[in-house]
Amino acid sequence: MITSTAFRARPERRHVVRETRAPAAPGAQAVVKPLAPAMRWLLFAAAVLVFLAGFQLFVLTEHTGTYFAWTIANPLAAAFLGASYWASLSIEAMAGRQTAWANARIAVPAVLVFSVLTLVSTLLRLDKFHFGGGFAATTQIITWTWVAIYVLVPVLMLIVLAVQARIPGQDPPRSAALPGWVYGSLAVQAVGLFGFGVALFAAPAQTAPLWPWKLTPLLAQVTGAWLIGLAVAAVHGLLERDARRFRPAAVGSVLLAVLQSIALARYPHLFEWRSPAGIGYLIFLATMLVTGAVALARSTPLSLRMPREPRTRATVPRVK
Repeated sequence: MITSTAFRARPERRHVVRETRAPAAPGAQAVVKPLAPAMRWLLFAAAVLVFLAGFQLFVLTEHTGTYFAWTIANPLAAAFLGASYWASLSIEAMAGRQTAWANARIAVPAVLVFSVLTLVSTLLRLDKFHFGGGFAATTQIITWTWVAIYVLVPVLMLIVLAVQARIPGQDPPRSAALPGWVYGSLAVQAVGLFGFGVALFAAPAQTAPLWPWKLTPLLAQVTGAWLIGLAVAAVHGLLERDARRFRPAAVGSVLLAVLQSIALARYPHLFEWRSPAGIGYLIFLATMLVTGAVALARSTPLSLRMPREPRTRATVPRVK
C-alpha cells in the first residue's frame, strides 16, 4: 500500500510544478531594437578620429602649421576646436557601448550634421589648407586625411543608418525623466546655438566680430558647424525626454564645459572677458555644465537608486 501511494504522488508533484510557471505577459514579448554592429563600429571609429583631432588641436595647439590640416594662428581658437573634439569623443564612445539603439542614437544626427557642414566649409576654402609642395609630406598627408574623413563619414553614416533602420524592434520605455527646468535650458541652448551657428556659418565675415575671440572666416564656419551640431543634440534630447537616452550627450556637455574652461585658463589674454559675447559664452558653459551634470545623475540606472524588491519563489507543496 505504501508503494502504491508513493507511485501515485509523483505525477501530482509534476503537475504542481507545471502550474507555477505562469505565461509571460504580452508586454514582455516586445523586442528592444539593438544597436547595429555596423553602427557600433562606426561610432568607435569616429571616436578614435576625434581623439586624434583633439590631440592635434588641444595638445599641439601652437603647432597647427605642421600637425593640422590648416594653420590656426589664434591658439584659443585651436584649443576651442580641440576641446570640442574631445568632448564629442565621450559622446561617440559612450553611444557605441550601448546595447539599445534608443540609448545610442543621440550621437548620430549631431555627428552627421557637423560632418556635412565641416565638409562644406572645407570645400569652400580649400586655398587655406596645407596642399602643395610648399608643405612637408607629413603635413600634406594630414590634410588629405582630413578631407577624406569628412567625405567618407557622412556617406558611411547614411549607409549604416539605413542598415540600422531595417533592424526590427522598438524602444524601451522611458525610465528617467528630467526636471522641467532642464528641458527649458536645453530649449534655450538649442535656439541660441542654432541661431549663432547659422550666422557664423552663413556670414562668417560679418558675424565673427561678435565672437569673444578672433576668428578667420574658415574658423568662423567650422565654429558655426560645432554650434549647430550641439544645437541638434539639444533638440534631440528634448525629443527623447529621457535622461538614460541623453546620457552620452550629458557626459559630453560636462566635458565640453570643463575642457573649454581649461582652454580659457591657458589663453586668458585672448578672451574678451567683459564683452557681451564673453559674458554670454561663460553663461553658456555654466548651463552646459549644470544641465549635463543633472542629466548624468538622473541617468543612473534605477537598480542603483531604488532598492530591489525581494524575489518570491514559488513553493512546491510536499505530498505526504
